Amino acid sequence: MSQLVEVLLATGNAHKLREIREMLTGTRYRVLSLDEVVDAPEVVEDGDTFRANADKKARTLALHTGRVTIADDSGIEVDALDGAPGVYSARFSGVFGEAADTANNELLLERLQGVPDEQRTARFRCALAIVHPDGRARYSDGVIEGRIGHQPVGQGGFGYDPLFVVLGDPQARTTAELSATEKNAISHRGRALQELLPLLDQLLDS
Repeated sequence: MSQLVEVLLATGNAHKLREIREMLTGTRYRVLSLDEVVDAPEVVEDGDTFRANADKKARTLALHTGRVTIADDSGIEVDALDGAPGVYSARFSGVFGEAADTANNELLLERLQGVPDEQRTARFRCALAIVHPDGRARYSDGVIEGRIGHQPVGQGGFGYDPLFVVLGDPQARTTAELSATEKNAISHRGRALQELLPLLDQLLDS
């Protein structure tokens, strides 16, 4: 393989970093983390869409570092909650740090208490942005449909994965029960990245 091309991933989420690195294994890209950037600025995610947040993070870091930067913003949309928590998925409960996933899942189950399966439809949505230091940008989106279970199931993944039952899975598994390979092949982030890769090639080769 020719020399690897370094791209920066604008996230402090170690789970997202691991997933995207796994998905780009075997490509010409090496993903740098924010830990490898000196004085990386903190970006306030105040956009009202996933794409707006992804663009803001990628653009800020690309201009700061002079590197092509990928950013992700993603979350879960629950139909019975009118699409909430949406862009507020990571901070749904107001709890941050290691306890956030548990607190967010507990609050989601509380909000859906008594709601039957047929009304617990939901989707994971991901927006990815690539921004070149000269300002050029490319975008992609990915979605996976499912429903919210009644209790956490599975040890894999992160975030809302233990509650998200994948639509069409013969075993009605949550994304936390899938192997990393299975999840990356069908997940919202995996689908967005598959769509983004040729755009990344195009951006760097043009």
